[in-house]
Amino acid sequence: MKSMKFSFPLSVILSLFLAFSAFAQNNTFSDANAEYTFDLPAATWKMTVKPSPISPNVEYVFGDRRDGHLEIRKLNLKSGSLLSDLIRDEEEKLQFLKGYVAGKEEPFSGVLKGTVFNYEYVSSARNMSGRFYFLKADPSTVYVLRFTGMRDQLRSIRNQTDLIARTFEIKKAQ
Repeated sequence: MKSMKFSFPLSVILSLFLAFSAFAQNNTFSDANAEYTFDLPAATWKMTVKPSPISPNVEYVFGDRRDGHLEIRKLNLKSGSLLSDLIRDEEEKLQFLKGYVAGKEEPFSGVLKGTVFNYEYVSSARNMSGRFYFLKADPSTVYVLRFTGMRDQLRSIRNQTDLIARTFEIKKAQ
């Protein structure tokens, strides 16, 4: 009887440890056709567009596209332009979405520094939102991580979108 009392708490602690370590594991995205890497915090993220020699674009969904969709694009920043100019250009394209409401811009820092732009819109009578991370790789290159999804769902996975953006980095030249 005494050994059962001891083994139960031990088994609970062991199972919590295993669950935490399984939860804490990240998958790292890396592909020969993409010049960057980043961590995916959950197995729920599934690649839908794989980079190729012709198109280095990558896309992921979080379970279902409406729950969370990620597009990664590389943009060139014109000489003498500011990051805020590039954000304004992207925002001009978004203004045609139904029910578009611009949100605030926030500074963002991870491996690369940049700015986050938030917005909301309506699609198929559902409240949607977007969270774009503009990450400056060098004076003329900006990567945009475009997250979109249903407003409440995207808000609930914000810690994951932040982690992906925080770990986004350019591969080292070999």
